[in-house]
Amino acid sequence: MMPLLKSTLLVVTALFPIVNPLGNAPLFLTLTHYYSGEERKILSRRIAINSIVLIVGSYLIGTHILAFFGISLPVVQVGGGLVLASTGWALLKQKDEDGIKADVHRSVDAHDLSQKAFYPLTLPLTVGPGSISVAITLGANETHIGHRILFSILGAVIGAVLIAASVYLCYAFADRLARVIGSTGMSVIMRLSSFLLVCLGVQIIWNGLSTLLKSLPLFGH
Repeated sequence: MMPLLKSTLLVVTALFPIVNPLGNAPLFLTLTHYYSGEERKILSRRIAINSIVLIVGSYLIGTHILAFFGISLPVVQVGGGLVLASTGWALLKQKDEDGIKADVHRSVDAHDLSQKAFYPLTLPLTVGPGSISVAITLGANETHIGHRILFSILGAVIGAVLIAASVYLCYAFADRLARVIGSTGMSVIMRLSSFLLVCLGVQIIWNGLSTLLKSLPLFGH
């Protein structure tokens, strides 16, 4: 049981601060303000399921997929960081009046819910390039010998489920948080969260670029 507990705790402690469901809740609410409470819960459930698939998939076969396409992890960080930074920038520039207009003109259907549940709400908002790169690194460094591979897989699944459950709770009831904080407080939190999202994207880009630059002969010595 100890190897299973160790693998589970490793996944949770490494990924939970990066996924940060509580911090992302205001951003989620901003992106889904034209949905009803029930539709938001449906979205939250789909995001949670998508998060499990992305985390476990990255952990188990992420390195193999990258190797198949000849893509290095730093390149994934740079590309994913660009997407994350652009998402944060778009939210940062969004005006409060845009939400009112969207409430009036936007119609919601099942296809819209399904499409938006994955992009941008799951990727890159919830499980972004930082989470994926960490999950791939954890999976690559895990010992895959004998029975330990079973504990590794189970630990990754359990850890991903625990993180996804926290995502669902924070997202599904984000509107209650908004009522407590108020519209002005939510606007401030949303702007700060958007700015942090841009900064996080730039940091991930820099991490990838630093590794790529060190691989060059000119910068490696």
